[in-house]
Amino acid sequence: MRIVKVIIVVLMVIFSCQSTFSQKKSKQVFVLVHGSFGGGWAFKTADSLLTDSGSKVYRPTLTGQGERVHLAGLNVGLDTHINDIVNTILFEELRDIILVGHSYGGMVVTGVADKVPDRISKMVYIDAFVPENNESVNSISGNRNTSLEVVNGHIVPPWVTKGQAPHKDVPHPLKTLTDKLILKSEKRLEIPTSYILTVEKGKDPEKDAFASQAKRANAKGWTMFQLEADHNAQWSAPEEFVKMLKDIEAN
Repeated sequence: MRIVKVIIVVLMVIFSCQSTFSQKKSKQVFVLVHGSFGGGWAFKTADSLLTDSGSKVYRPTLTGQGERVHLAGLNVGLDTHINDIVNTILFEELRDIILVGHSYGGMVVTGVADKVPDRISKMVYIDAFVPENNESVNSISGNRNTSLEVVNGHIVPPWVTKGQAPHKDVPHPLKTLTDKLILKSEKRLEIPTSYILTVEKGKDPEKDAFASQAKRANAKGWTMFQLEADHNAQWSAPEEFVKMLKDIEAN
């Protein structure tokens, strides 16, 4: 009997230690979704800063972009990109994640939240589109992209000079901007969500390119932030951007 009691005590100590170890090893997971023309590479610095702060980061590249440019094709649409992120979450068995969408990535993360709301603890939109059901990037932006050069069904980034050395920004599939987002789950509306509007120093926030999207977010009752940076805060103000993400995590 005494031996049995000793064994029980030992087992309880082992289970207690395992539980404590598991809690200490638990890290907040961030999934960062890039915008058009980009790739997961765009968040390398943010990844490093978040990792140094104790978080775990996934920064998948959407099909046809960045290092996955060889998969570009006319069949790549908005649903393709949504499934890129959904499958990352499912195959990596991620839960309680903070899902972050930048720029065009706002369309993607909205679709992801519609499909797997139970895997997401918080959402963050940074200078991103805030779509409603049955909207596309072009319908939201008033077809501003129609003036850009389109080659083989892909919008060519105008800032990349022809003939220059290989650049990380690559043509973006036009179909992803014309596809309408179909939303079905009301559960996504229950996810605590924040919006970060980036505004360049000295500029009027009301005239910012994403001011209308920030107003949409505010009308939804989301937590609002403003960051002094250009559209790509992950490069122009990475430390401040990551600090905001950590503040959102903590609250």
